[in-house]
Amino acid sequence: MSAAMVSSTEMSTVHVRLLDEGTDVWRPVAAERLGETTYRLASIPVPDDETWSFQPGDIVVAERSSHDDDAPLIAVAKATDFDAPSWDARRRVA
Repeated sequence: MSAAMVSSTEMSTVHVRLLDEGTDVWRPVAAERLGETTYRLASIPVPDDETWSFQPGDIVVAERSSHDDDAPLIAVAKATDFDAPSWDARRRVA
């Protein structure tokens, strides 16, 4: 699907990693789909006791946590920091 085919009002849920939790914790956040893998996180307040890896309003690259289409979308990088070839290489090593 091309970015041009994506509706500007299509909403999804993207999971954002919480920092300083001692274990993996994810916050589901409403997000506007901008392209095939890019989303704008909703501009909502971050709870006082949470530190998010991405901030409300950030445009992020998200991918499914597994190959299952029902798997949650995970924010993996800010779209401005995303370099697809480098990311693919890093994922193959990990």
